[in-house]
This record gives sequence, C-alpha cells and structure tokens, in this order.
Amino acid sequence: MREILLSIQRNAVGLVLFAIVTAGAIAVAQVFTADRIEANIRAAEARALNEILPASRYDNDLLNDTLAVDERFNQQLLGPLHENARIFRARKDGKITAVILPVVAPEGYTANIDLIVGVNRDGSIAGVRVVAHKETPGLGDKIEARKSDWITKFVGKSLSNPEQDLWAVKKDGGEFDQFTGATITPRAVVIAVKRALMFFDMHKATLLDSPQEVSFLDHHLGAADGH
Repeated sequence: MREILLSIQRNAVGLVLFAIVTAGAIAVAQVFTADRIEANIRAAEARALNEILPASRYDNDLLNDTLAVDERFNQQLLGPLHENARIFRARKDGKITAVILPVVAPEGYTANIDLIVGVNRDGSIAGVRVVAHKETPGLGDKIEARKSDWITKFVGKSLSNPEQDLWAVKKDGGEFDQFTGATITPRAVVIAVKRALMFFDMHKATLLDSPQEVSFLDHHLGAADGH
C-alpha cells in the first residue's frame, strides 16, 4: 500500500511539473507570436503607406512623423487597435497634407481585419489598404489590392460623398459593391472606413495641427541609451 501511495504521489508531482512547464512554454510562445504578428503588421503598414501616398505627396519622414492613439482621441471609432498603434502624418513644406489612420474592423467573417485609411486634409480618402486579415481565400480576400481593385473604390470618397446613410454595401441599401458569395467581409470594411472618416472629422484640429512627436521606436531607443 505504501508503495502504491508513493507511486501516486510521484505521478502527481510529475503531472504538476509537466503542467507548469507546458503553461510556461505556451506563455513564451504567445509572447513571441504576438511580437511577430505586431512586427508583420508594422511591415505591412510601411509597404501600404507608399501605395496610399506616393512620395511626391510628402517631403517628411512619414514613418516617424506620428501621433499615439491615446486619451486625446475617441479610440472606439478605430476599433480594437493593436498596442502602440500610430497615426502617420504626411507633410509638404511643413504643412500636413494627409493622415494615415490605423483601423480595425471587428466584424470580419473569421477574425478582425486590420486596415490603414489615408485621409486628405480636406476629409476625402487618399486610399485604403488591408494590412492583415484571415478572410476566406477566393471570397473575402478580394479586399486585398493584389486580388482585386475593390479596395481602390474608396479613393476620393468622404462623409458627404456618398451621404452617410449610403456608406454601406448595396445589399444593405448602400453604394458599395459586395462580393459574389461574400457580403460580410466588404460590409465590415465599409463600416470601418466610414468610422475612420468620422474619427478624422471629430479630431481634425489635433490631427492636422499637432507638432511632430517622437516616434515610438526613437523613444525606446533613447530610453535604452539612457537619454
């Protein structure tokens, strides 16, 4: 009986240790995975910025002329943003000509859809690009610029063009096309882009007139150097 009890105790201890090690490994993997996802989104944003705003539109360092999405703003309009999300500002001769907003559409078919929306100083759209999504291949993935030109149809649109009640897919009585066999994905993107325009309209003064801030990267490099 004593040997049986000792065996049970050893097995119990082994199971506890296994659970601790497994939980630790999962936690570490989640941290590294989250960092990798964040880095991938930042890289996709950098590529998409050049597609939305050609170099002739600005003469500043676009990647480092940013604003933090903090308590100054109504963040709910931009959706459940990733940590350290930034707003990019394009300047020409010192004047802000456009801003690029990070936006997340939580209503995607399978998961959140991460976008950036470029808004010109006059409130019209400079461009929209998807930087991360998990929509169905062959259906929902047509929101990607390399899969179709659907995403380019937002250029030039604003809160008054079309009227706000027409900011919807045609199935819902709006102006924007949906995809054959897929309505949820384009509907989510249209809603998110409209929210981005509402955000810009609400915070125009801050977005267009705030001085340049130190970038998130520069801030942390400075801290590491002891500055």
